[in-house]
This record gives sequence, structure tokens and C-alpha cells, in this order.
Amino acid sequence: MTIKPPVRFDPSVEHVQPDEGEVIGQLNDSFQTILETTSADYGHAVRSVHAKAHGIAKGKLTVHADLPPELAQGVFARPATYEAVIRFSTNPGDILDDAIALPRGLALKLIGVEGERLPGSEGDTTQDIIMVNGPAFAAKDAEAFSKNLKLLAGTTDKAEGAKKLLSGVLRAFEATLEAVGLESSTLQTLGGAAQVHPLGETYYSQTPFRYGDHIAKFSLAPVSPALTQLTGDTVSTKDRPDALREVVNEVMASQGGTWELRVQLNRDLDAMPVEDPTKVWDEKDSPFVTVATLEMPPQPSWQHGASDAIDDALSYSIWHGVTAHQPLGNINRARKDTYQHSADFRGRFNGCPLHQPKALAELP
Repeated sequence: MTIKPPVRFDPSVEHVQPDEGEVIGQLNDSFQTILETTSADYGHAVRSVHAKAHGIAKGKLTVHADLPPELAQGVFARPATYEAVIRFSTNPGDILDDAIALPRGLALKLIGVEGERLPGSEGDTTQDIIMVNGPAFAAKDAEAFSKNLKLLAGTTDKAEGAKKLLSGVLRAFEATLEAVGLESSTLQTLGGAAQVHPLGETYYSQTPFRYGDHIAKFSLAPVSPALTQLTGDTVSTKDRPDALREVVNEVMASQGGTWELRVQLNRDLDAMPVEDPTKVWDEKDSPFVTVATLEMPPQPSWQHGASDAIDDALSYSIWHGVTAHQPLGNINRARKDTYQHSADFRGRFNGCPLHQPKALAELP
């Protein structure tokens, strides 16, 4: 089958909805509810989503040489090596027992990236890519996302025991769906995700981004044996509230890990819509292609005190980056103000305004 050439980026690929400002306000209201509830509980502000980190590691990302012109774009236009930080997490805005099964998240921050900056990140030199272990986003647009977030906000600070029971029920439903070739991102978001090992998973940006002259989605796939042997493995969380931190730390401290950063170019705006992230772009029409390698040397990925300090010092947003990788689509536009809202709240409450590092050496 002949693969089509990549679509050229043009601002017209986005279609701004007339009520986006109102919907973003509703999202910020839900985030505010989560932030106020959790900060009152903990006496310390945490993220409004992906609050619990399961591991943080430092290393480097190397952009491959001799990429074809369609892939040699933006940050990946020429061979380079960037300092990098990764953070593993799960999606709620409260710190939960790991027995509650949730999708895995991974945030990648590159440091030392030059180029014209996105609005709000002027003067910085970071590029953030935020991913989840599934190719499809749970909501078609910001309005649907707002409804989901209201549900999550309403369950923040509710009885953890009830959440554990619900998670077990939802996992059973999800397993039944998967057995017949189906799955539900909504069930997974609410606690029905499989208890997979975070290090064995492939992570996806889910939403599209400008890729220099083109449009793309990103993925990060494990490639070193220490990681690939964990793909599909499940983690026992019984009586282990921080089981994910334990298993991630065990592997990272002894062996580290290597991943490939891959790019899927948009080759058909109808089959690969920009404004609907629930639609998976078919890899037969446009396969993911490796553009860089991420290497994390052996290191502890969680040490109480030191790791908490690093986690507090960092914020991640898809709008921390260069114009060549502008986030695209309704969901991504909604994430700009809401992510900044969360970071600003954390900075004010904790008495330490957040800033983007210029080098790994700046981190605690």
C-alpha cells in the first residue's frame, strides 16, 4: 500500500469553537475545586491532575542523524543531545493508594532547546511532551473533557476504600470488554485500567502537534531488555499503597532504561482529524517512526525527600516549548490556561513560584 505524503501544516487545520473560552472557565473551576480540596487535606498543593508521581529520572535524549526531511523538523531538525527529565504518574488530582487502577502517564521535559517560543514560555529553553499509555484521549473535545473532569472533581477526597472497591468492579468490566476486542477509556480513567507495570508501557501524546512543516503525534516506546520484558506485566498492589514507586525504583536503580521517541505524521486530515483526539490515527496509513533515543542511566527514581523536592520544583505543560511544535486542536488549546492555572496555584500555596530549569544541575 502506498503511503501518502505528509500534510503540510497550516493554521486552517484548526477549527476554534465559539464557546471555547466559556468551557475553559468551567475546566478551571473544576481544577480549582480539586486544588483547594487536596491542598487543604495535605497542607501542601499538588497537581490538579497526575498528582502522584511514581518515579522521576534524569538522563539525555539524542536526536538521530540523517533523518529524512519530513522528520528532520523543529527540535529534531539536526542531530543534537538534550538533557532530559521523565516523570511517571497516574491521572487523578489526589494522592491515592496504588490499588486503585488508573492509566499510566509519562511527562518528558527536554532542557536546552532553542528556537522561537510558544506564548507563555518566552525566555525558557524547555520542551515538554506529555503522554499516556493509550493512543486515544478519553474525550472528543473540551466540553466533554469538562464533564469528565467534573466527575473526577466530585470524587476527589471521597472515601478511598470505596474507590478501591469501585476500581475492582471497573477492572472486571474493562477486562470483559477487552476479551471481545473492545475497551473503554472512560472506565479506565475512573479506575478500571489494568495494573500494568509503568516501565513496560508505550506512551502516546494522544493529541496532535505541529511538527515543523507538518503535523504529528508522538509516542515513547521502551526498547532496552530491562523494560521490554515488563511489557504486559501486572503489579501486585495488595497492601502496597506505593507499589508503583517500588517497582519502578527497583528497575531504574539497578538497570536504568532506554526508550525510542517516535513520530506519526498526519497524512490525511479526514482519516487523521486534528480536532478529535478520540480518533486513533491508523498506523497502517502512517506508522510511528523513531527520531530520537532517550537514555536514563541507573539511578534511584524515588527517594523520599529528594524526589519530593524535584517533583515540587517542576511543572509540565504541552505549551512549554517551541512554536515548531505548537499544540493543535480543541483539547490542546484548553490545556494551555488550565495547566498554567494549576501551576500558579501550586506556586502560590507552597510559597515557591515555579520556573523552568536551564540545566539538570539546577534541580534539587
